[in-house]
Amino acid sequence: MRVAVLGATGAVGRTMLEVLEERGFHIDELVPLASERSAGNRLAWRGREWIVRSPTARAFEACDIALFSAGAARSREWAPVAAAEGAIVIDNSSAWRMDPDVPLVVPEVNPTAAADRPKGIIANPNCSTIQLVVALKALDHAAGLVRVVATTFQSVSGAGQRGIDALRAERAGGAAHDSPFRTRIDGNVIPYIGARDADGWNEEERKMRAESRKILGVPALELTATCVRVPVEVGHAVSAAVELSRPLGLAEARAAFGAMPGLTVVDDPDPTPLDVAGRDEVRVGRLRIDPDRPNVLHIWVVADNLRKGAATNAVQIAEQVAAEPARGEADISASNARG
Repeated sequence: MRVAVLGATGAVGRTMLEVLEERGFHIDELVPLASERSAGNRLAWRGREWIVRSPTARAFEACDIALFSAGAARSREWAPVAAAEGAIVIDNSSAWRMDPDVPLVVPEVNPTAAADRPKGIIANPNCSTIQLVVALKALDHAAGLVRVVATTFQSVSGAGQRGIDALRAERAGGAAHDSPFRTRIDGNVIPYIGARDADGWNEEERKMRAESRKILGVPALELTATCVRVPVEVGHAVSAAVELSRPLGLAEARAAFGAMPGLTVVDDPDPTPLDVAGRDEVRVGRLRIDPDRPNVLHIWVVADNLRKGAATNAVQIAEQVAAEPARGEADISASNARG
């Protein structure tokens, strides 16, 4: 199998390569792609060196799968090109998530959606959305979702390598000259992720609402979020008050979470971003029934945003595509060419 990785030298791209190796994903030829300034560099992977190239139509020739993590602008430019060359594109940016002809997939939640991809593109959701919907899917199955109010605590790596570099520079006593944040992040929290609209909602907050509805298949789900950047390198946390159609006891809630693939219930000690750094599962804890509204459950959800929130979720989708029944590599390419 020939697999391209666009953004191979970035924080998520490097993690994708780590996850591909850890999970033993079958690759005969790797095509690492990055910006012009990285072209020509050598990238070590699976015991050999691969030359990093700039993206071109020719670079995607004969690729079966193309994993993208290079930002929305690059994805809008190159995803249709890669798909036209026959690759199934799995894109980590926001570019295609709300396109009605592009499935938005979390394999534990809506795996069958990946098969319907008329543009040859599958979108990877927003990092904080991924971990939240894994927990929400379990609750929806158990008691039916009515309303969700969430607050996120998102690490600096959610802003890419620039975010990590900014925090490290500030912690070292220097200035972050290329910081993606509006103000100092070290020793601070910033309730501003993405552009803010006229109604006061940040882009990240709008993403969580729209993407959760699409993934869960509940287009009218009432969901609001307050998204906050915190001075943690890796790992996002989400606090959510989940209103259900009926009261759900704690034992029943734990059982529902325990039956959900990829989700681990942790009661003591409370799960933290540090606990999940370098891991692929989503952890949920601090389960509390609201003292005034018995059909409201409060939960705390953590996950590694570079892995399950991005790279691992994308690789899981790739594994699912590669394992589709009665489809050899030629069939995969032909199907996307028709799309």
